[in-house]
Amino acid sequence: MVTSGARIAFFGTPTFALPTLEALLASSHHVVAVVTQPDRPRGRGQQTTDGPVKARAVAAGVPVLQPDRLSVPAFLEAFRALQVDLGVVAAYGKLLPGRLLELPRLGMINVHASLLPKYRGAAPVHRAIVAGEPETGVTIMRVVQALDAGPMIASAVRPVGPDETSDEVERDLAWIGARLLSATIDDVLAGTAREIPQDDATATYAPRLTKEDGAIEWTATSRQIHNQIRGLRPWPLAYAFLGGSRIILHRSELPDELARVEQREPAGTVVHADDDRLIVRTGDGTIRLLELQPEGKRRMLAREFLSGHHLATGSRFTAAR
Repeated sequence: MVTSGARIAFFGTPTFALPTLEALLASSHHVVAVVTQPDRPRGRGQQTTDGPVKARAVAAGVPVLQPDRLSVPAFLEAFRALQVDLGVVAAYGKLLPGRLLELPRLGMINVHASLLPKYRGAAPVHRAIVAGEPETGVTIMRVVQALDAGPMIASAVRPVGPDETSDEVERDLAWIGARLLSATIDDVLAGTAREIPQDDATATYAPRLTKEDGAIEWTATSRQIHNQIRGLRPWPLAYAFLGGSRIILHRSELPDELARVEQREPAGTVVHADDDRLIVRTGDGTIRLLELQPEGKRRMLAREFLSGHHLATGSRFTAAR
């Protein structure tokens, strides 16, 4: 049993993992190493820079390990030498092999951004919002070799507003997860945590996003399109084509009434384009586009977009060029 001063190894890579790392650094435990994915080109210039977790670990003076593969003997031996009591994972980005899971004396736990067993996988927040979920949350679970399938130790629920975007929700969940981890970790170290098996029969999956996920099918309902636009921020972002040009759709708004309306124009048709009102026909009604970005240009409000494009009623957004 360890209640304080435990030797902890942290596994994480993107910004979502930072609050959990901060909580560990501020605790009475010892972060003996941070394991993060190798440096990769970032930004428009594709310069190779430190990821968010690595940069914070370096600033805190914590040793950083960046193996290409977690199963290579050299990494496993280096990790074994750390004599880790507990591993903590938050959005590391790769499955952890069984040989690694056996090395920490008390195993590993994970901060996962969903209410398991729903939305196991790489993009739980985005997939939940695209699906129109009214709530999501964070689960602390035991790491096993199967994807996000380990016993659940603690969870916290967060309602999702009808217009909230993935980046807003994920940012909030990162801090909720950090606080939940802090409240849970001492129970795990003391051996008093209750671990509840997941019901695999009710599990759903949140596969990694691709650019193709952003293509808007205008025959979908207004709500489905709205959820897609808000659910795919900050990447890959929803998009459509107008006159052969790709237009990124950043924000939208649903009409006050979502009653079905008689279809007079094909889905994707612009039914109003004046001042700051850009309204497009959908499969069951209309949707108002609030913020757009022509490819290669900056994002802009609908008023500015319309002043530069002079759309005529009857113009049509499409899913492909």
